[in-house]
Amino acid sequence: MKKILAGLGLFLAVQAVAQSASYKNLLSKMVNTKGEVNYKLLHDKPEELNAYLKTIAAANLQGMSKNAQKALWMNAYNAYTLKVVIDHYPLKSITDIKEKGKTAWDMPIAKVAGKTYTLNQIEHEILRKQFNDYRIHAGINCASFSCPVLLNQPFTEANVDQLLEVAFKSFVNDPQRNRISKAELKLSQIFKWFAEDFERDGGVLAVVRKYAETEISATPDIDYLEYNWSLNGK
Repeated sequence: MKKILAGLGLFLAVQAVAQSASYKNLLSKMVNTKGEVNYKLLHDKPEELNAYLKTIAAANLQGMSKNAQKALWMNAYNAYTLKVVIDHYPLKSITDIKEKGKTAWDMPIAKVAGKTYTLNQIEHEILRKQFNDYRIHAGINCASFSCPVLLNQPFTEANVDQLLEVAFKSFVNDPQRNRISKAELKLSQIFKWFAEDFERDGGVLAVVRKYAETEISATPDIDYLEYNWSLNGK
């Protein structure tokens, strides 16, 4: 039995590496360092994305570490977001996508480990509930300009914690998404929509202060920026 379990563990590790390499190659070609996606090229050449989605659909979560599962679910969210956009391309915003009264986030489009999910289910029922890590909000991308940028590398079991830390700090200090001065904070709507997620680390102000590169006063004015849902294309 021990040999079987060891063999299964090795198989899953090899499988995860192969999936990561495939997705990494895709992202490096389709996403620049600003997080802008070449949706036209992806639309015209979807083969790599479709192949990667097949590996996600067939993934086996059994035996995966918590970090490996977190990485897989975030990659799945981002990859299926790319998929739903190119399936409806050209368009100006992901909010333009509607089928049978359902938005892109409510359509059962994401096949992961043999089951079908909506993007909302992945975000709210799996990522937010099961992993309790507010940095996830900087790891998943909703194909819109005001979202934290889509990274041009995948999450893996080995890099997920470090990459989320870098991504969240970059998001907080990105002047296109948060404008921070000593006396005034103009924050992304993400901090308002998901305020409860930041409570475990002292609340929104405490989290922003933790990651901000700018000194913040004890009682700054806090307001929230209008969210730009324009497609994050180039």
